[in-house]
Amino acid sequence: HRALTAAGVDADFGRGARAQFAYDASHFRVAPVGVAYPRSVADVVATLAACADAEVPVIPRGGGTSMAGNAIGPGLVLDFSRHMTAIGAVDTAGRTVTAQPGVVLDDLQRALRPHGLEFGPDPSSHSRATLGGMIGNDACGNHSVRHGRTVTHVVELELVLADGSHLRAGPGGLSAADPADGSAAARAAQLNATLHRLTTQNLAIVRRELGRIGRQVSGYQLHHLLPEHGFDVARMLTGTEGSCAVIVGVTLKLVPTPPSALLIAVGYPDVVAAADDVPAILEFGPAAVEGLDESIVATMRARRGPDSVTGLPDGDAWLYVDLDGDDPADVARRADELVTVLRARGHLTDARVVPGPADRASLWRVREDGAGLSARRPDGRQTWSGWEDSAVDPADLPGYLREFRSLLTEYGLTGVMYGHFGAGCIHVRIDFDLHTAAGIHTMGRFVRAAARLVTRYGGTLSGEHGDGRSRSELLTIMYSAEMLALFGAVKDAFDPRGLLNPGIIVRPDPVTAHIAPHTVTLGTPQFAYPDDPGGFADGVGRCVGIARCRSDIGGVMCPSYRVTHDENHSTRGRARALQEMLRGEVITDGWRSPEVANALDLCLSCKACSSDCPVGVDMATYKSEFLHHHYRGRWRPRTHYSLGWLPVLARLAGVAPALVNRIAGHPGAHRALAAAGGVTAARPVPRFAAASAARRAARPYLADPGRHDAVLFTDTFTRAFRPTLMRSAAAVLTAAGLDLTTTDGVCCGLTWITTGQLGTAKRVLRRTVAALERTGPGPIVVLEPSCAAALHKDLRELVPTAAARRVAARVVTFAGAVEDRIAAGWQPPPLPEEVMLQQHCHEYAVFGATTQQRVLSLLGVRSVRNATGCCGLAGNFGFERDHYDISVQVAGLALRPALDSAAARQAIVADGFSCQTQITHLNPDGNPAPAHLAELIHAALPAAAQNSTTEQR
Repeated sequence: HRALTAAGVDADFGRGARAQFAYDASHFRVAPVGVAYPRSVADVVATLAACADAEVPVIPRGGGTSMAGNAIGPGLVLDFSRHMTAIGAVDTAGRTVTAQPGVVLDDLQRALRPHGLEFGPDPSSHSRATLGGMIGNDACGNHSVRHGRTVTHVVELELVLADGSHLRAGPGGLSAADPADGSAAARAAQLNATLHRLTTQNLAIVRRELGRIGRQVSGYQLHHLLPEHGFDVARMLTGTEGSCAVIVGVTLKLVPTPPSALLIAVGYPDVVAAADDVPAILEFGPAAVEGLDESIVATMRARRGPDSVTGLPDGDAWLYVDLDGDDPADVARRADELVTVLRARGHLTDARVVPGPADRASLWRVREDGAGLSARRPDGRQTWSGWEDSAVDPADLPGYLREFRSLLTEYGLTGVMYGHFGAGCIHVRIDFDLHTAAGIHTMGRFVRAAARLVTRYGGTLSGEHGDGRSRSELLTIMYSAEMLALFGAVKDAFDPRGLLNPGIIVRPDPVTAHIAPHTVTLGTPQFAYPDDPGGFADGVGRCVGIARCRSDIGGVMCPSYRVTHDENHSTRGRARALQEMLRGEVITDGWRSPEVANALDLCLSCKACSSDCPVGVDMATYKSEFLHHHYRGRWRPRTHYSLGWLPVLARLAGVAPALVNRIAGHPGAHRALAAAGGVTAARPVPRFAAASAARRAARPYLADPGRHDAVLFTDTFTRAFRPTLMRSAAAVLTAAGLDLTTTDGVCCGLTWITTGQLGTAKRVLRRTVAALERTGPGPIVVLEPSCAAALHKDLRELVPTAAARRVAARVVTFAGAVEDRIAAGWQPPPLPEEVMLQQHCHEYAVFGATTQQRVLSLLGVRSVRNATGCCGLAGNFGFERDHYDISVQVAGLALRPALDSAAARQAIVADGFSCQTQITHLNPDGNPAPAHLAELIHAALPAAAQNSTTEQR
């Protein structure tokens, strides 16, 4: 630690970092001694020198998406994803690019797009996988039928060895990165001589055992050192998983972006029938042939709604076939011909050509989320990696799959299958029992039997994920003793002291060592966790490291990570910290842990992860649970009182709102109140309304007592800050044919929930349930989306009673109510043809990402500029003094750009009070004021409907 500090290397040896980097996307756990975040090659050299002096192992790491335990170890983790993310020169003529190892693949692709070029390999983790990691385990991807593995696109690697030597590797061998560095030049010459000697002495076994099938990633790819392959050390080092050298720079080959592409979805009765058709499909020269089974699709629909998967033909397993080319007409002709051929073969159930970009994106999203979706099945069973990457020749795939399924049955296991069928590479997550010694023993026996099976088919243990901790021990089954000795000699030549990623490939740890799942329960959880049989521990355990939360694009999660790019502020980082809290080994303070509190501090409780995360991690709920226990019996932060008790304070302010608003509007008083409450003085205090204003606004539209068929819920934010919204909503719902009643004196408990004051929240919710039960069976329309989400989801988890479940089932958002009325025959007035939409995160997560857009379309809006992302205010978060800057930065990700659009100058739809507040704060004069959907529709109603009263009706 002192050596790195002296060298100026950014490093963290705290318990929080050690906890979070003890995991990758595998089922293994190895706590490191610390984490370093190098900013330059000089930092890497200094770090390796310090580790060599202290005999501390080094584990290179990119996005930490390794599914085989490749990116964890007992030494110092080198995280390249934080700082070493520069993209260098693009040579359009030579079709190459230089980059640092921490560059995320999607960032590279965006930089290449203007040049009409792309990097060929496209693993499903492309939104967070780094180039260094892809080279480390020789990643492939969905279009590997066309583009093969990463190794075929590597031109040159810039390396640092364990002894600090700074080298370059490419065709012809190794050289010093700096020609004037005599020590590095001597080390390169020594290595070249050793590698030449080892290759010459072992020509026969290298030619016989390596490079047999296209997906043979297991072991070291020493065949690239053969004379006929040009002694290419860069390609030989690809796939060595950081066990020989640390990559600090890359030069990669690029390919042209295909001008036209078409997707064919083919349904089958099972994956074996799908595999039977693969050889026939390959004759058409596809760019991709991807497969998945019914479990993944069922999980997607269960987690994200029935409309989350569109365009699939009938079947219980599917192949996605991507055809591309220069001529769209020719591509379409080939697609029709392929479907005809497949129908004639008789294996399929149905087939469909999918030309539309929306349907194509929907289907590819299911495939790309496969690893996460298959981790937690719809019935709640957990599945694991461990044998998720075997590959055979595509012609052998049907036979291999038949025997593999029989092997699963023999061991009493089931698996969820997907993968690159066109390349013979099968991904499967299996329901191993990793919580008991007997279950772990069974897993060990199974993977050994599976290794013998795939070897008998001439296949490979790993087709793109690498061997890691999952398969390195099994290399004795796949390779001869002579080949294993050769792997060891090459490892020793590069890393004689064994400091680089020990336990991987050479002298491996047992496959049953370092299994991660091991949790205990600390105290009684407050939430019911109905989808997690093991309660809070099972909920937190949902995270298996897929790391969709580390993406900068797509969906909404995770806003804070998108600002900081710090693992500590990702959903995964928080989940790992909570998992370690339950283990009690690295983090030993339980609920009082300051490390966990720190990790959760920048969580906006936006709930987006509960929808966007493939395994349904709900960090907002876990944060509330943690805060409840963390502060139990202790003083809380001031905002937990000032903002957490907002419903009570707002009612008090509603007694004399003019006086309160005058005091809060005075600059000096505002600063004093902000300081006292722990809130930022940078935001004005929202103006309070009279306590009875909302009730008065809705009264003209209410039905006679006992004659209502729907309830218009008066939430705290509407009552306190925007009471006229009640008039607009009541007018619209009345015009749509609903007879309304309203509520008074009830609350959803949201502010107490988000601040972890769950005892109070439960008391409030019980009173609310009792009041709403008396209103009959009709829908409960909630105008504030966050309050609707609390009543629909949190209520039944905090108050797990039949009455609470009945109330929760009745809750709908205003947009949902409008959609129901349109479906019932109501013809609404048309809205502006173009609008900007800021959907509330809680509505997005709990009620679906597309509801508001569907309703706007039904209302005649032709173009919606969707600010897909959190507004950054997120209830109390953006009002808190310590979070104001992050709140504004989050708004800059999606909201600010949307406010500059032409659509925003027409109309802005933002149903959430927080969203409206943030928009007004950021852009007070530039656009129309943000409006609730109810206000927008109300303004478009005929004058008679706008002014309707119960007497007129």
